[in-house]
Amino acid sequence: MKTRFAALALAALLPILAACKADDGTTNTSAPAEPAAAPASTEPAAPAAGSEAAAPAAEGDKTAASAAPAPTTAALTGPAPVEGADYQLIPNGQPFQPAAGKVEVVEIFGYVCPACAAFQPLVGPWKAGLPSDVNFVYVPAMFGGTWDNYARAFYAAQTLGVQEKTHEALYSAIHSQKTLKGERGADSVEDIAKFYGAYGVDPKQFAATMGSFAVNAKTNSAKQFAQRSQISGTPSIIVNGKYLVKGKSFPDMLRIADHLIARERGAAQAH
Repeated sequence: MKTRFAALALAALLPILAACKADDGTTNTSAPAEPAAAPASTEPAAPAAGSEAAAPAAEGDKTAASAAPAPTTAALTGPAPVEGADYQLIPNGQPFQPAAGKVEVVEIFGYVCPACAAFQPLVGPWKAGLPSDVNFVYVPAMFGGTWDNYARAFYAAQTLGVQEKTHEALYSAIHSQKTLKGERGADSVEDIAKFYGAYGVDPKQFAATMGSFAVNAKTNSAKQFAQRSQISGTPSIIVNGKYLVKGKSFPDMLRIADHLIARERGAAQAH
């Protein structure tokens, strides 16, 4: 399968938003890259003319805004996000794994996706900085072919207790070390299981777990969630099942997510 994607300037923390997409469930392409955005530390561009941007603290919302604590260790930056420009409201959206008193943040990703591999060095530290009442959940994309095998591998690793310590290493094996093919070929179940064998898991047990009923049920739920969330590619960030984040760059996606998390935390506290 052929994938085209823009070079990502990670050293400057300016990765280009080039989402991996599946056109028909089996063929994966990269979306055209957006122009490089300004650094995350600068003010983002204003919304497009004609959009009705909400003020950072409208008169009727000042109390709620001041009551809601910052969603990460850093203060909120930039203007409040605007529906349509910065996020899409998901009709009848629900969290993937609802948890009482928690705001959920989902990243729908694919190990074989180059854009997701570039996003991980940003989303990993950002995830670590989220407060205790925010639940971050990885959800693997089911785009067909090798995507599905790696989605099953994610849940098998989770079942066997090695997902956390292998997450970034698997990206590296595919995109940096190239010991696995990803979209450059077709990794077999045995190839994938051999990778996890280096982390203390019996490869035969891992392969069997990938094909288990429990893992199939989880991948089916992941596919249904992605369809309900109306994603157009990966990586996709979804806040509390309600908001599909857009953004002009990876840092901009996280900035918008910070605002939406603060909104949901404020709403929860108000109740």
